Amino acid sequence: MKHRFRSLCALLSLLLMAITFTDQFFQTPTETTTIAAAEEKAPGIIPGLRTRPGFNLTLLEFAAVDLSEPSLRREIEGLVRWGRISAVDFRTRRTMGAADYANLRLRFREYLSNWNQNRVLDPEILTRLRDQIRAPGDRNYRSCAVVGNSGILLNRNDGGLIDSHEAVIRLNNARIAGFEPHVGSKTTVSFINSNVFQHYCARRNNCFCRPYDGGVPVVMYICQPIQIIDYFRCNSSAASASPLLVTDPRFDALCSRLAKYYSLKRFAELTGKHLGEWAAAHDGENFHYSSGMQAVMMAVGVCDRVSLFGFGKSKSAKHHFHTSQKAELSIHDYEAEYELYDDLVRNPDAIPFISRDFKFPPVVLHR
Repeated sequence: MKHRFRSLCALLSLLLMAITFTDQFFQTPTETTTIAAAEEKAPGIIPGLRTRPGFNLTLLEFAAVDLSEPSLRREIEGLVRWGRISAVDFRTRRTMGAADYANLRLRFREYLSNWNQNRVLDPEILTRLRDQIRAPGDRNYRSCAVVGNSGILLNRNDGGLIDSHEAVIRLNNARIAGFEPHVGSKTTVSFINSNVFQHYCARRNNCFCRPYDGGVPVVMYICQPIQIIDYFRCNSSAASASPLLVTDPRFDALCSRLAKYYSLKRFAELTGKHLGEWAAAHDGENFHYSSGMQAVMMAVGVCDRVSLFGFGKSKSAKHHFHTSQKAELSIHDYEAEYELYDDLVRNPDAIPFISRDFKFPPVVLHR
C-alpha cells in the first residue's frame, strides 16, 4: 500500500502545489474557497454536496468532465436502434428461441434507455444502496470486510479476522481455495465488473459464474452498455439461483467522479502541470475506477463498520495473490484510489460529491 505522505518533503510539496493552483489554474483567487462556490459555478456540480473549506474548484470542475461521454453516447444510440450486432448478440440468438430473443431485445432497449437516463451524479446515492443490495427492510450489515486481490494478503494470516465480519465482499471471482489462512473462506457478496462477467461467466454453460457457495449474490457494474445483454441472458438462466445485480448508474457516476478527482489531485501535486495535461498521462477517454474502489464505496453505503484487506502493493508481493498477473491496468490510478481509502480512514470530510448529510462509517485499512 502506498505510504502516506506525512514527511516534511510532502508538506512542502503540498504548499508549492497550493501556489501552483492559484497562479496557473484559477481566474481569480476567490474561486479557491469552498464547494459552495462550485455548486453555483461549476458545470455538473449540484447542490447538497458535502461542504468543507478548501475544496478546489478547478479539481471539481475537471472531475465533472467525462472524456468518454461522446463515444459512449454514440454507442448507446446505436444499441437503442439495435444497429450494432456483436458476437454477444449472435451467441445469444443461437441459445434462445425467436420469441424469447425478440423479448430480450425489447427489454434490453428499455433497460438501456433507463440506465442511460440515470447516469447522473446523485449525492444521496450512498444512502440508497442498502435497499438495492439487501432485501427490503433489512438493516445495514453490522460489519463488512472488503477483500482486495493484492499479493500483500499472503504476508498476513488474516483469514480468521476476515471471516469474523458479518459480511465479506470479494472481487472478480478471486479464488480462495488453498488461501484460506490469508483470505478467509466466507463470502457474502461477489463483486465483479462486466468485462470479467462477459469473458469468464457469460460464455460458460448456463452462465456459470459462482465460484463460491450457492446463493451468494453477484453484483456487477457495467463497463460497456452491450454487456447488459449478458446480464439479461444470464439472469434468466438456470444459474440464477444466486441473485445477479447491476449497480445503480448513479452509483457508477459517483465512483467515476471520485476516481477522477483523486487522480487529478495527485497528478497536480506530483507534477505541477496544468490539469488539462492529465488526460494524456492517464488515457483520459478510457480512464476508469477499479472494481476494488467501487466495492469499497458500496461497503461504505451498506455497512456500519468497514475493514479493508488486500488493498495496496509491495515490491516483495505478487500483484494478485491468486494469479500470475504482473502489472496494473493502465486505465486505473491505484495510487490515487489509495489516497481515497486514506481519506475514508482518517478524514472522510475531505471526500467530495457526497451529500453533507451522509454519515460515513468507521473504516479500517489492514496492511
